[in-house]
Amino acid sequence: MTMAPFHAAYTAPDAAVERALAEGRRPIRTLGFDAPHAMLVSAGFQPVRLVGPRLGSTPRADAIMGQTEMSARGRALLECLLEPAHPQVPVLITQADAEQPQIFAALRELRRLGEAVPAHVHFLDRLAIDRPASRQYTERRMVQLGAWLQTLGAKPCDMSVHLAKQADLLDQLAVLRREARISGTDALQVIGAAAVMPVEEHLAALQVLIADLIDAPVMPGRRIVLAGSAQEGHEISAAVEAEGVVIIADTHGWGNAWVRGASVPRVTDSAAHALAVAKAAQGCEAVIHVSLNGDEAAPWDVARLAPEPPLLALRCGLIPDAGFTEQLRAFLEGRSAELALPQADATTALRPSKPPPQQSRSRKSLASVASVNAWQREWFAALREQVSAGSPFAVVNANAPQEILRALDIPFVVNQWWASIVAAKQQSRRYLGLLKAHSYPTDVEAYSAQGLAAAFELDSENAPWGGLPRPGFLHAVASSDATLKLFHHWAEETGAAPYIYERSIDPRPDLFADWWARLPEHWDTALEAERIDLMTAELAEVIASLEQATGRTFTQERFVRVMDLVNEQERYYRQTRDLIARTIPAPIGIVDSMPATMVPQWHRGSEWARDAAKAFYEEVKDRVEQGLSAVPHERIRLMFVGRGLWSEMGFYQKWEESHGAVFVWSMYLALAADGYIRDFSGGRDPLRALASRMIVMGDELRMPTWAGPWYVHEAETHAVDAVVALQDADPFVVRALRAAGYPVLELNMDNFNREGSDGGSIDAQVTAFIEGPASARAEARRNASNDRA
Repeated sequence: MTMAPFHAAYTAPDAAVERALAEGRRPIRTLGFDAPHAMLVSAGFQPVRLVGPRLGSTPRADAIMGQTEMSARGRALLECLLEPAHPQVPVLITQADAEQPQIFAALRELRRLGEAVPAHVHFLDRLAIDRPASRQYTERRMVQLGAWLQTLGAKPCDMSVHLAKQADLLDQLAVLRREARISGTDALQVIGAAAVMPVEEHLAALQVLIADLIDAPVMPGRRIVLAGSAQEGHEISAAVEAEGVVIIADTHGWGNAWVRGASVPRVTDSAAHALAVAKAAQGCEAVIHVSLNGDEAAPWDVARLAPEPPLLALRCGLIPDAGFTEQLRAFLEGRSAELALPQADATTALRPSKPPPQQSRSRKSLASVASVNAWQREWFAALREQVSAGSPFAVVNANAPQEILRALDIPFVVNQWWASIVAAKQQSRRYLGLLKAHSYPTDVEAYSAQGLAAAFELDSENAPWGGLPRPGFLHAVASSDATLKLFHHWAEETGAAPYIYERSIDPRPDLFADWWARLPEHWDTALEAERIDLMTAELAEVIASLEQATGRTFTQERFVRVMDLVNEQERYYRQTRDLIARTIPAPIGIVDSMPATMVPQWHRGSEWARDAAKAFYEEVKDRVEQGLSAVPHERIRLMFVGRGLWSEMGFYQKWEESHGAVFVWSMYLALAADGYIRDFSGGRDPLRALASRMIVMGDELRMPTWAGPWYVHEAETHAVDAVVALQDADPFVVRALRAAGYPVLELNMDNFNREGSDGGSIDAQVTAFIEGPASARAEARRNASNDRA
């Protein structure tokens, strides 16, 4: 049996590019296991898969991405794309995972900034949820890919016979693998080499290999199925099989699923798929589930992989270390029962824990904020009563379209609001314990998982605000790979009907950088029709399903009223934002503006929310007219970048008295002012207007090209002196702010659960920052203002 050609291609894809160029073929680098291999081959190209190289360091990627939570794989990919050996070789990137759109957007932004990137980069927004609207959207994107290939000189050729033979032989390989006539490590390299080698060469080598394998002896060793993260390298498989086992099947994107070009859809229950494969693979004795560091989706499958066959769930980097080997060996030898999946024990999580550290409380100055908070408590109590009486009830993520629920009068809670209540009530540790007790991850999307944790709440005495009712509907946008898994499991635990909206990506190579000026009135021309069409179709599908489930009727008149109320509400926020921006000293700080904005935002489309926004504006306006300010001796104006510290709002006021430092800006009021308004006058469809609002919500805050210029614009209009940013801040936002001359302090802390952080160290960092670069820039600002006067 000869593995030499497969091993060479698998381990050295860059050499395949060099050889293709030398022999007059046209290579195209592909990033994503769902790249349309057959289409590229039939267009006359040689696809060569791009995998994260095993680099000791990634200095350029680190300098660009900063502290952002991009995985080692993502940084390695970006590093090699920033310095390609052949910049003219085209690159095709897909949405196989949530990290790849960020890589594409980073390259697009770097090009805009004049930095060296590959000359030809195309993003294929190939969606994964199996629905008619998603399929139609993907078909349109495939047509656009074909047009791009034409610009590169595509030369159509009929490769159908070769590709069909190759697929048949790879299917035979899977059968022989299940019979343990070839190791899983070797099979993985044969499959991966198919995405690197010319089809004719791979086919010829595969024919020889299959002939050898038919008479090969059965390999000794326990038979296992490998599940979890897509394995781009063979190191993990080799480490597993080095312990005397044979991987007879797998369920990850670069394994058997790749053969027919149909990877396991991200929205399906990958755990159920893994179990089905294990049962189909006769003689399977265990499932080894490996989550690569940085993969936020795979850990969510573990809870569904018990009890048979035996399971070991591991986490590791691209290269498995000694700890990985020791855990694997202990499991295989039966020495470590605790490594198997623990059974859920909610009582453990419900035991009282030691009190959390005392957090400083904030001081609020606005009567409108106090009334908003009081109303929210009354509203939630009334909602609990409604649900108890049989009302339908939904929980939705903050970036999901809530307006259709409002139009149908279906009560709902915003998931992130609930998380903020859990944090504010110092219940973070206990709720993370509830997740852990049910074998769910506590370090992946912990903020958004608090609603799922509430499904396990048995302690009514300690439940925040009496506890979250059990939802009948769960809505979210697939803005991360973890979101798909999280909401899938949440629906299973509660019996709720889930709907996950697709997260589409703008693939245009050039984008405008002033979205805040374009989208309110010109959303229908500024955004792609493909993305608006997709979300509109999904909205129509959700409306129909809700009507059928609840017996309620969605009317255009009611929906238009909701949309009008949202626009009115957001225009009040815009006036308030602008008033704060131009007033020095600031009339309020973000301790007031955050709750005054976010609570009504969770009720947008209602008259109460509109009136609350109006009352907020009028009170701020009155303070300006009276000359009242948050800090009369204001000296330094600060911008806060990242999710709000809802568990310790007093953090923002710690330096007001001592240093005259005021946090005047957070994303909450600013996004309300710029991101939500949608004028649908002139006969434009309000449902399409809503779709246009939702498809860009994540882009505006964290996507390169979208986010950076907006933050700089906001810093300029607010006369900001310096910026404090959390670890989840987009690195291009930090980069843009620094390039514009603003000092930025990046804090390595979690907005939701700060129990593990060193509060004293963080306070010392902020103090030094305020006394140093922030004070220096503030003094320069004041001097410049005096000179103009």
